[in-house]
Amino acid sequence: MRLGLLAGPENDWRESLEKVKIAEELGVEFVALGEAWGKSIIPWLATIATNTTKIQIGSSILNTYSRTPAAISQEYAMLEELSEGRMILGLGSSGANVVEHFHGVPFEKPLSRIREYVEVFNTLIAGEKLNYEGSFFQMSRGFQLHYNRTRNKIPVYIAAITPKSIRQTGEIADGIYPIHWPRGLFEDLRSSLKEGAASSDNPDKEFTIAPFTKITVLDGSQDDDEKWLEARGLIHHYVNRMGVFYWQMLERNGFEAEVGASRAAWAERDRETSVLAISDDMVRECQVIGSTEDVRAQLQERSDLGADVQMLYMPQGTPDEFRTWLSNLTA
Repeated sequence: MRLGLLAGPENDWRESLEKVKIAEELGVEFVALGEAWGKSIIPWLATIATNTTKIQIGSSILNTYSRTPAAISQEYAMLEELSEGRMILGLGSSGANVVEHFHGVPFEKPLSRIREYVEVFNTLIAGEKLNYEGSFFQMSRGFQLHYNRTRNKIPVYIAAITPKSIRQTGEIADGIYPIHWPRGLFEDLRSSLKEGAASSDNPDKEFTIAPFTKITVLDGSQDDDEKWLEARGLIHHYVNRMGVFYWQMLERNGFEAEVGASRAAWAERDRETSVLAISDDMVRECQVIGSTEDVRAQLQERSDLGADVQMLYMPQGTPDEFRTWLSNLTA
């Protein structure tokens, strides 16, 4: 059972860094963070790189519009030096709201842009001359990116949940970040990735499936009802407030009834009914919830079903509380 951590600089970045160091000590192998319309994550990744020695470090999702692929290659070149070769680049398209209304960039052809972005990034990281002719990027002067390389390839993971984007991820990337992906369908996801890889120059490559994994520990108290509501609420948010891709993915993956009922109630702005439409089975398929012993068993089950590195959301609390929480999960 391999674990990762989604860990951002919270109110006190020093405490967050202590948590990351505890995670490394306790065997967590990968720490990552995404970026939307808040603070840049690049300085945070650099901070982790210079304060750890073995944990892998990366973006969970960086969008492919706010920085050019050359710019992110430059930043990752420095991060590779600081970390001595422990970086992973995680990419996603984000959405029109963030891309157009925060960054002021047209949100066009996200799949094509991701493909070109990865190709340019791989070229520069490999130290090859950049002569590229695409729909978005055209470069013809043969620039190269020079830095102290420990390797010529940085793994690329992509946040993909649609059939087309999953197949493309299999063709161009090394791993995938599935969000709210049902635990019983990890091997179906791997099969789709392999279908994409079949048309690449490396048809037999292996993939890392790194699902975002929300954990809710129940203790038999009256607070458990609120914890269930919180767990349902996260899925509800993605179904009703995050565009079409998540609810369509969940419909395709067996939750037509829950998605339909939740969206119908939300259309009437009946939040309570909309949240309660997210069934217990849906929560259990997409998240990990139960007693500490149940949580450990579910994490192992998800691993056995094909979740290679489960990316756990870092909980609130002090570093000592985090150590106890993580120790209990990995005991």
